[in-house]
Amino acid sequence: MKPQTCVNIQKEWDIVGARQLGRDIAKTVGFGTVDQARIATAISELARNIYLYAENGQICFELIDNVEHKGMCMVAIDNGPGIDDISQVMQDGYSTSGGLGAGLPGVKRLMDEFDLHTEVGKGTRIKTVKWIR
Repeated sequence: MKPQTCVNIQKEWDIVGARQLGRDIAKTVGFGTVDQARIATAISELARNIYLYAENGQICFELIDNVEHKGMCMVAIDNGPGIDDISQVMQDGYSTSGGLGAGLPGVKRLMDEFDLHTEVGKGTRIKTVKWIR
């Protein structure tokens, strides 16, 4: 794997591709099956948000292997409309698409680190990290 590998999200099928690649990377890094499922679920949510709200963007994967930790970083990047009210979208149960509303709060719970930057009219960047324990 290159230092950073990205999957373009433009059509619904790309969500499946990003999820599968992320799970494969997680397995290669050494995550157990439960964490592989958590990572794949988080990727699905991030990729689906890009597809539904921004129309196109990327999910990028990067391995982290330093003296203290080993893990995986995933960054979702889009040039979509941005998020108008971050506090609202981070509430459990909130959904603009009629879904369950587990989206971003669910991703935050599944991952060890979660960082969201957004600018209305310019796009959103969400960085997540999962560490091997």
